[in-house]
Amino acid sequence: MTARRSSAPPSLALLAIALATALPAAAAPATAPAPAPAPAPADENPQDAHHDQPRQLDRVVVTAAPRRATAEELVRPVDVLGGERLDEARGSTLGETVTKLPGVQSSNFGPGVGRPIIRGLEGGRVGVLSGGLSSQDVSTVSQDHAVAIEPFLADQIEVLKGPATLLYGSGAIGGVVNVVDGRIAEKPLDSTLTGRAELRHDTVNDGFTGMARVDASGADGTLVLHADAVYRDQGDYSIPGGGRQANSFIDTKSAALGVSRVGALGFAGVAASRFEDAYGNPGEPGDPAAGERGVSLRMKQDRVEAKAGLDRDFGIFDGLRASLGGTDYEHVEYEGEQVGTRFLNKASEGRIELTHRALAGWTGAVGLQGVERRFEAIGEEAFVPRTRTRGWGVFVTEQRRWGPLQIDVGARVDRIETAPAGGGTRAFRPVSLSAGAAWKFSDAWRLNLNLDRAERAPGEEELFADGPHVATLSYEVGDAQLRKERANGAELGLHYHGGRVDAKLSAYQTRFDGFIYLGDTGEVADIDGEPLPVRQWSQADARFRGVEGEIVGHLLDADAGRLDARLFGDRVRATLDDGGNLPRIAPARVGAELRWRGADLRASLGATHWYRQDDVAAGESATAGYTLVDAHAAYHIDRGATALEFFADATNLTDQVARVHTSFLKDRVVLPGRGVAFGVRVFF
Repeated sequence: MTARRSSAPPSLALLAIALATALPAAAAPATAPAPAPAPAPADENPQDAHHDQPRQLDRVVVTAAPRRATAEELVRPVDVLGGERLDEARGSTLGETVTKLPGVQSSNFGPGVGRPIIRGLEGGRVGVLSGGLSSQDVSTVSQDHAVAIEPFLADQIEVLKGPATLLYGSGAIGGVVNVVDGRIAEKPLDSTLTGRAELRHDTVNDGFTGMARVDASGADGTLVLHADAVYRDQGDYSIPGGGRQANSFIDTKSAALGVSRVGALGFAGVAASRFEDAYGNPGEPGDPAAGERGVSLRMKQDRVEAKAGLDRDFGIFDGLRASLGGTDYEHVEYEGEQVGTRFLNKASEGRIELTHRALAGWTGAVGLQGVERRFEAIGEEAFVPRTRTRGWGVFVTEQRRWGPLQIDVGARVDRIETAPAGGGTRAFRPVSLSAGAAWKFSDAWRLNLNLDRAERAPGEEELFADGPHVATLSYEVGDAQLRKERANGAELGLHYHGGRVDAKLSAYQTRFDGFIYLGDTGEVADIDGEPLPVRQWSQADARFRGVEGEIVGHLLDADAGRLDARLFGDRVRATLDDGGNLPRIAPARVGAELRWRGADLRASLGATHWYRQDDVAAGESATAGYTLVDAHAAYHIDRGATALEFFADATNLTDQVARVHTSFLKDRVVLPGRGVAFGVRVFF
């Protein structure tokens, strides 16, 4: 099946002009403009239990920032997904959940695997965090490995775009996605018992998902207990035109317990969790008619975290945050009933951040981070040797204001050592620098400029891979002599916040010195009679440039309800300095949505168009464009301290054939066809 051919994507300049011209036109006030809503408190949480009033997510606290600043106060671009919007966006993977944010798309290896892609960068260049600590799975080693984070348990999801290397290490050269789950409470609860639960059924895969979360505190409010759990059971999903995508099932279980002591001076707590995931590889479905089962994957991760914070002055400092996490991870790939390959990963990570009071007008934070990781692959697909990686880093970030002008600067130095079994140790010292400025030249307008110099140490698969990689149907070869990857980037952003319109537009360019990528060599390796194309991890200079924007127009704000219209788009172009294209770069998109919110009812209808991607690398095929239409509706009932919400979420209403260009399986696997998820949420 082939998707309908789409028109060519807009150029970067055309998309920027379209969004920029729409911004001031939409911003023009109507004859009787509605008053701007009062700003939300700086510490407002978007996951309001009862969904009883709209939220301004730009004013939500971003926990991935050392001083817990709001999104509007940060110079670096950030998106926060929470509340009703998060409930509607939640998918079976983290990438699927955040893919409607401008500049953010997802990898795809069937419905069980989807890792966020930020501005065309993926894998190890995008840090995936749980409560500020790395997820410590092996999703960066191969695209068929799932992220060990359950999006249905998130309070909010924070996406920091552009280099986040200052705070989270050299791997985060493209950005960070931080999932806030609240398992370790940092503040007293608003009541002694709160929680939420959800049951849903998905027609497209005859699936069931159930989740529950409970937080409770004692009479004095200082001891807070937490428990959560998720169960998901989905069969093979239906595809456009009829039939099923064979071997696309998912079976997920997740649970956690946490306890913390909170008070006026700070908090301290621990949490333990287990994540289990079993899913099929739709690229290798086997032959059910002949009784041959396809390739499936089973993953489990045990995780323990401890966190503490101090909110008081001591010396020149006015706050402290410390966290420590340890994970024990196992990923097993089955070929039918037989174990093919086991991936093991044991990791520990610790970080401490100290915020200081104003010194000569500057406020900021200093921090220290350390990590140790032991990775091992055993079996037929052990294309990466047993490897031990150790690293530490120190960083400083500073901020100062001069009236409407805000300046942010920062620096970080890391030391990373990677030692493969039977080979020599490679050591790297990435250094990252950042400077940003925000000029609020009127009450409604703000101009941002960010300049970055970020460095990344290559990962173990980039350095030491040597063997058949069945998931990507290739023979993968690393290069132990790869050097650090360096990115010099600049970004210009424009924000508008008015009574009728909220809008933002960003244009960026990053020049890479020694960009590391997996490219086809044109050679073929014969592995047990099966020809596999040879793909080599290579290094060359490259350039990424792009534009993204979003406009939300408040068309109606009356007693009967509120009607909003949203327009967003993004486009990234990635080329090598010799003029060639980089492989698997996300295509351009534009999307639009109408959203209604009344006292008890909310509903939305939206469509997103992915353009044809024909800026392809050698050996890579083009991917046709497609349009996905979705709709959401929810009816909310308050009953004192308890609330019910009945909902229905429809996806791919036009039953469009869609193939994800960033996926290694795009020529054999299509996205699900028309489906409806419906169920009930309970808040208490």
